[in-house]
Amino acid sequence: MQKKRLFFDMDGVIVDFMSGVNRMSKEIREEYEGRLDEIPGVFGLMSPMPGALDAVRTLSEHFDVYILSTAPWKNPSAWADKVTWITTHLDDVFHKRIIITHCKNLCHGDYLIDDRDKHGAKEFVGEWLQFGSERFPNWQSILDYLLPRA
Repeated sequence: MQKKRLFFDMDGVIVDFMSGVNRMSKEIREEYEGRLDEIPGVFGLMSPMPGALDAVRTLSEHFDVYILSTAPWKNPSAWADKVTWITTHLDDVFHKRIIITHCKNLCHGDYLIDDRDKHGAKEFVGEWLQFGSERFPNWQSILDYLLPRA
């Protein structure tokens, strides 16, 4: 039987965006105020979200999994930093399973875990699980919902 396809966003879902920003100097944060995602190298400095790595590994045993993320257009290092982050933290799960796009709705699957409705997440063909919402506030709530549906 074919596994259901599950996509994971990175920032705010698997990766704690502000953890990378907080590792930058005050001067850099002030220089990039309002566009923190354009700080060169910031995406490589981020920590995993609490419970994310274990949850992703558990879900990968039951689903056909992929990263489906967006990288800032004006920060070319972000594209490489995201791949480096994945190979450092989750290469055993996502080796050559990374899709970077500004049009997530073009990818078809059963589920998308994303914290925001931007870049086609709201129009995703399949079910969008909004991470951090009242319904899915953390990784345990995601696991409780998805594992019975695998």
